[in-house]
Amino acid sequence: MPVVVVATMKAKPESVEAVREACKRAIEAVHDEPGCQLYTLHQADGTFVFVEQWADADALKTHSTAPAVTAMFGEIGPLLDGAPDIKMLQPVPAGDPAKGQLVH
Repeated sequence: MPVVVVATMKAKPESVEAVREACKRAIEAVHDEPGCQLYTLHQADGTFVFVEQWADADALKTHSTAPAVTAMFGEIGPLLDGAPDIKMLQPVPAGDPAKGQLVH
């Protein structure tokens, strides 16, 4: 069963560009990870949000220790204003199934 994750991180004001670039560098490698169905980065001011979908819990577990994400968090850890907020979400389907949920 697919797993949806939302990870939110706040960059220190002087580190916004460095955090953005480190996250962007990780994306290509993460897209090649087994079970990656969606891995997108969004930004509002200094807040960065990854929206992710993994084929299953095992794929997510493998991702959590994969080289790309390990290197990214090693680089941006000191640049963040607090710890990342990472949530695994359960879908609440509503309306048109093609538009009302990520998991199809």
